[in-house]
Amino acid sequence: MEPERPTLISVVVPLYKEAGNLRAFLSRVTSELATAGCGFELVIVDDGSPDETWEILSEEARTISSLRALRLSRNFGKELALCAGLERARGDVVIVMDGDGQHPPELLPEMVRLWRTTGADIVEAVKTRRGPESISGRFGALLFYVVLNKLAGVNLKGVSDFKLMNRRAVDAWLQMEERNVFFRGMTAWLGFTHVQIPFEVPKRAAGTSGWSFPKRLKLALTGISAFSSLPLQFVTLAGLFFFGFSVLFGLYTLVLQLTGRSVSGFATVILLLLIIGSLLMLSLGIIGEYLARIYEEVKHRPRYVIASSIEPPNSLE
Repeated sequence: MEPERPTLISVVVPLYKEAGNLRAFLSRVTSELATAGCGFELVIVDDGSPDETWEILSEEARTISSLRALRLSRNFGKELALCAGLERARGDVVIVMDGDGQHPPELLPEMVRLWRTTGADIVEAVKTRRGPESISGRFGALLFYVVLNKLAGVNLKGVSDFKLMNRRAVDAWLQMEERNVFFRGMTAWLGFTHVQIPFEVPKRAAGTSGWSFPKRLKLALTGISAFSSLPLQFVTLAGLFFFGFSVLFGLYTLVLQLTGRSVSGFATVILLLLIIGSLLMLSLGIIGEYLARIYEEVKHRPRYVIASSIEPPNSLE
């Protein structure tokens, strides 16, 4: 009987402009993983950072034998950087986390322990507190989660990208080949067995967040359009409502005309034109959003382009 192969843990980390915190982050992660009792590899993806992120990774790779790194040719976005890391992770389990220090490395041994003791396919870290954030940011996140839950039936409130997934869950995730990637929602869609571990989001160790309002809005639109077609049905329902309203209003106008009680309705006409015009523009916008997603999918371009990579000397590849 062959001896059982040791468990290998892959830690996938997308990075964008994290040079100020990178050395300390790698030190913390390797230190915590060393206590988990498993072999491990770090799969770091530099998402086209304009700072010294790649230079620091190249230097750290000389002393961290388990470090593998990819540099994308430009900034493709966090979701696609995650795809690059997941596709190259070789571990029996894969842990996805951010490199800004807001996903505490100290949780790594506990996540591995929960996976071992519960046999769950996915161990996900759930935020009990979101950490320092503007009021508009908190409100926007809450609104997104409520809308996504109502439209698609996917409850992601408090759920983060900080997850452990076993090989079965990772392989199933990799079968989804869409270009409009929403990692959190796609993982929830898979199903499988989940266990949760709570954590409080600490302050960033260094630098500022790269998640601007346009990027968050784009991710929200991707999440909603990728998991629900109800906005398109809204267009149909709104059209039916206004059709019924126009029939009733037409009959009312005809009665007034026949009874000789018709009056000038300039204000009414203007109001109706504004309502109908706004509805048409909104409807075209919703349809256009879905057409844009289809357009991006049918082009079938690669999700990302790798400019360079770092592999340890004993790499299998």
